[in-house]
Amino acid sequence: MIARNLNISIQDTSKRPIVTDLVYDSSIKLGPLIIFCHGYKGFKDWGAWPLLSEALAASGFVVIKFNFSHNGGTHKEPIDFPDLEAFGNNNYTKELEDLDRVISWVQITYANHPNMNPLNLTLIGHSRGGGIVTIKAAEDPRVKKVISLAGVSDFKSRFPLGKELEKWKETGVRFIENGRTKQLMPHYYQFYKDFIANEPRLTIQTAVKKLKIPFLIIHGDADTSVSINEALALREWSPNGQFIALQGANHVFGSSHPWVLTELPPYFDQIHTEITHFINN
Repeated sequence: MIARNLNISIQDTSKRPIVTDLVYDSSIKLGPLIIFCHGYKGFKDWGAWPLLSEALAASGFVVIKFNFSHNGGTHKEPIDFPDLEAFGNNNYTKELEDLDRVISWVQITYANHPNMNPLNLTLIGHSRGGGIVTIKAAEDPRVKKVISLAGVSDFKSRFPLGKELEKWKETGVRFIENGRTKQLMPHYYQFYKDFIANEPRLTIQTAVKKLKIPFLIIHGDADTSVSINEALALREWSPNGQFIALQGANHVFGSSHPWVLTELPPYFDQIHTEITHFINN
């Protein structure tokens, strides 16, 4: 039977809470742990991610998915972006800190959970989250395997250049429209400053070359948001990594939000199979 503990809040008096979901099969013993990280303008309940979590739980894994503390959601409203001020103050180092908080929380809180082995940890990240989990896996020995789903290979190239960068510095904020919600989502200049201050740590190529653990790269060849060339770069930097190209798959592997069907999108079946095989072998 699938057990679901939803919208659990990780509290810290000095930091914003992190909202998490825990999904597992209550009949299994000491299942391997998966922690899933969403991408840019994403959240834990986007599209078919909940269904994928349940499919993985049915295959014997314990899945934790969570919202980054500054993704724009709140505990009361974890879907979409009611808190744009938080969104504007997000950055890559905050996301790495959030992921560290989640790993520490689960390994302490669920150290003796009968259905979970929190030390057998795989990180999965989608899009921008793929970059975050790859960096974290390279620097944290608690991570045993890592999976990039349509993951980015570089953060720096996503910042503006020239006059646009100067305007951002001058005004302190730039806005990106969310095509689905139509919100103008702010990015404060601190985002760029934080990246420059931490660029060596935040260079994904450096992290990939340091990886000493199994690395799986899954990418659609019809991805127009993050080119499959970024996946090819990840594979080049990690010759021992496994690379799977999904023919015809877009950036979200055929999913959309909201996902109202009860079955997984077709590409998710293959993703589920590849993840299961990768972790179990």
